[in-house]
Amino acid sequence: MSMSENIRPLRRNAIRQQNETLILQAAEKVFAEAGFGGATMQLIADVAGLPKANLHYYFATKEELYRCVVENIFEIWLQAAASFDNASGPVEGIGAYIDAKMEISRRHADGSKVWASEVMHGAPVIQDYLENTLREWTTGRAALIQNWIDDGKMKPVDPEHLLYMLWATTQHYADFGHQIETLNGGRPLSDTQWRAAKENVKAIILRGIGALRD
Repeated sequence: MSMSENIRPLRRNAIRQQNETLILQAAEKVFAEAGFGGATMQLIADVAGLPKANLHYYFATKEELYRCVVENIFEIWLQAAASFDNASGPVEGIGAYIDAKMEISRRHADGSKVWASEVMHGAPVIQDYLENTLREWTTGRAALIQNWIDDGKMKPVDPEHLLYMLWATTQHYADFGHQIETLNGGRPLSDTQWRAAKENVKAIILRGIGALRD
């Protein structure tokens, strides 16, 4: 096989990855603004700058594309949760998790909004995902938090309710970003403000659970 024959499949893979990324980014934006019912494959194609036929080449249906967007944001959240697994305690584990989740809210606000809207509408498309993947993840992280409680590294709080609070607090910066910008004089948070927000959220939660002491 010649060198040019080796290069062609690599180029095709690169083009495929580039197109899929464009489509997913456009779909996040359209689903966040229009919801599943209001979004169309044509509108997503227009935002992505691709022919509609290209969308159907990569994603056969709107539901398939929507599910991919929702699963993609959850996979990003799962990567953030890796901070729990090897942490020696809540300061390191929960602190790093808050940092990562807030950064995701900053850079993937549309994905977070799509997830929130889906769940608020009863998860008609991803209910199975909630019942399986999310439940398994939550059970595992709750067990880690309980271990820290048993070791005296934090106050005895309900691990699941602590997780709910972490999700609500960090994702607020994405789902209610417009409200935050309005209260910030109509401007997005600056880099300095984002750093301050992370430090404040960590301090409030870690002190509240007795993991961080003055």
